[in-house]
Amino acid sequence: MTIRAVLLVDDDPDIRFIAEMSLGRIGGWEVTSAISGADALARLEAGLRPDVVLLDVSMPELDGYAVMERLRALPGCEALPVIFLTGKTREHEQERCLSLGARGLIDKPFDPMTLPALVREILGDA
Repeated sequence: MTIRAVLLVDDDPDIRFIAEMSLGRIGGWEVTSAISGADALARLEAGLRPDVVLLDVSMPELDGYAVMERLRALPGCEALPVIFLTGKTREHEQERCLSLGARGLIDKPFDPMTLPALVREILGDA
């Protein structure tokens, strides 16, 4: 799969800034950022179709798990690749992410210099 556009969903402005810079400048991708799960879902409902969603697990109101479940119910998003961003590295939490259909997980904090390579590796993008 070729990645051109990424939807980044994280409530932390510092994480968003670093990830946007990394994904845009190093990855060369168009990055759309959402500040919450509700923001991300509204953008997807309005027709945004990124090639991959990077989704924070721990967010207020709608956590990443709830966003993932609702995202899958949106027309055209049933198979949209999702990678969770998480500081939760316990095995049962990782299993939950994968059981919801996520393609993988990236631990926070991540190295901005290698973030695009991790995304490509998870998605099998050459």
